Amino acid sequence: MIAYVFPGQGAQYVGMGKEMHDHFHMARELFQKANSILGFRITEIMFDGSEEDLKQTKVTQPAIYLHSVILARLMGRSFKPDLVAGHSLGEFSALVANKALTFEDGLRLVSKRAMAMQKACEKEPSTMAAVMGLDENTLKDVLYHINEVVVPANYNSPGQIVISGSEKGIEIAVEKLKEAGAKRALPLKVGGAFHSPLMEPARVELEKAIKKTKIAEPVCPIYQNVSAQSVKNPEVIKSNLTAQLTSPVKWTQTVQNMIADGADEFIEVGPGKVLQGLIKKVKRDVKTSSASLD
Repeated sequence: MIAYVFPGQGAQYVGMGKEMHDHFHMARELFQKANSILGFRITEIMFDGSEEDLKQTKVTQPAIYLHSVILARLMGRSFKPDLVAGHSLGEFSALVANKALTFEDGLRLVSKRAMAMQKACEKEPSTMAAVMGLDENTLKDVLYHINEVVVPANYNSPGQIVISGSEKGIEIAVEKLKEAGAKRALPLKVGGAFHSPLMEPARVELEKAIKKTKIAEPVCPIYQNVSAQSVKNPEVIKSNLTAQLTSPVKWTQTVQNMIADGADEFIEVGPGKVLQGLIKKVKRDVKTSSASLD
C-alpha cells in the first residue's frame, strides 16, 4: 500500500515551486489564484524573496501548502494514495490532495491558521526546542516538574521529540533535559510555542473558520496528528484539525500505525525530504521517495 505524506513548516526554501510555475500552465493558474486569495504576491516571495521573508508564518504556511498541493495536482493519475498523512500544516495539504477540501478553502484555512498563530505568538514570548536521545517517559517527568508552560509538541521519530513553551520554560527545560541524559537539547529558531497551550487563542479563532468550511469524506483514510489514527468522518476531521493547534503532533505513532495497517511505501509530496528521514528512523527498511512529475 502506498502512503503519501505532506511536510509542514520548516521545509521551505527560496525558489520553491518556481520550476512548476515556469513549466506548467495549471501551476501558473493556481499560483495566480493564490496571490488573489491571499491579497499579496506570495509567488514573488517564494521564488525570489529572502529567507527571512519566507520564514514569516503568514508566508511560510501558505507557501508550503501551495507547493505540496500543486505538486499533487500535477502528478495527475499517478497520484493514487491508499493512505495519506501530513505533519502539522501538511494535514491541510493532505486533505486537499485527498479531495476532502477544495484548493480555495484549504488555502483560506491555512492563511487564517497562520495569522491566528502569529497573533498568539505575539501575546507571549515563546519558542521550541529539539530533544534527542531521551525516552518519552523521562522527558515528560522532567517537564512535569518545571513551573512554566512547557510540553511535548512533536513526536517526530524514536529518540527525537520537540518541546514547546514559554521562553523561560524552554530555557529551564533544555538544561534539565541534558542533566537527565538527553544527547542534545537545542532551542529552535521559531516564532512561538506551536502545538502547546499557548496556541489556545489561535485554536479558538481557527475553530470558527473550520466550522464554516465544508469538508467532504476523503477518497482514502487520513491519519491525523492528534490521534495518529485512520479517519474518514468529516466531523471528526474538523475536530482534529482544530485540536491540532494545542495538541502534540504524533508523527512517530502515525507512521507506526500506517505501517501496521499495510503501508509499505511512503512518498513525500512537497519541498524537502524531512519526512523521509523521520520515517526511516521509525522503520529503516521501508521504501521512501519524493513525489515526481516524471
